[in-house]
Amino acid sequence: MPRRPRKRSYSGIYHIMLRGINRQMIFEEDEDKIRLLETIQKYKEKSNFKLYGYCFMDNHIHLLIREADETVSQTIKRISSSFVYWYNSKYNRYGHLFQDRFKSENVEDIRYFKTVLRYIHQNPLKAGLARNVFDWKWTSFKAYLGKSSFIDIDIDFALNLFSSHRNEAIQLFTDYMQQSNDDQCLDDHVKVRMSDSDVRSYLNDLGFPNGSSLQQMEKEIRNAIILELKGLHGVSIRQLARITGISKSVIDRVR
Repeated sequence: MPRRPRKRSYSGIYHIMLRGINRQMIFEEDEDKIRLLETIQKYKEKSNFKLYGYCFMDNHIHLLIREADETVSQTIKRISSSFVYWYNSKYNRYGHLFQDRFKSENVEDIRYFKTVLRYIHQNPLKAGLARNVFDWKWTSFKAYLGKSSFIDIDIDFALNLFSSHRNEAIQLFTDYMQQSNDDQCLDDHVKVRMSDSDVRSYLNDLGFPNGSSLQQMEKEIRNAIILELKGLHGVSIRQLARITGISKSVIDRVR
């Protein structure tokens, strides 16, 4: 089945995620991270894209960029091809390093731009690798504080969203980057699917030896059980409809 073309962002801004093939490590040492930053800087100068934020994790990276002279797909292809060529030569390896097609989401408004930038900077914190946004060396966060950086970060756009006065903007930006939140953005989540047999076993533990027995229950009790099933991690509405014989539309309406 042919891939769908990547949806273009009206703003030109994209949140990009590149991950290692089979989620393997893509950085063995700091030199590898520095080399990738240098590669990004090289093509930033050639393609004139704006880089608003980045975060390097062990097996994936996040970028927040605005495309310019070429599409974001062309830019990421240049960066990844150049880095992988160097990486393979260094480690005497062959083949792909990154998963074939990078993930992206369009960033079309100011509110979500700020959310994505915070999400990127808090990625190590939420992964349990840092205590706060100041700790992780491999993000763009400190560039916004005026600290030296391995790469040119286009900080003006984001800071001006907080205030036209630079010192006030930095303080408001810093406060916002540290706020606790439930931000849900593009990430390297592994989808976990619960098997049909596990769902049936769970139902049996609740006192229902077969899914179809739910159809005979009073509506209030039936809906309570359905709601509990929907709360299981890795269970889909289609799967529950298949197991219980209750229509997807009914299951979907249960809140």
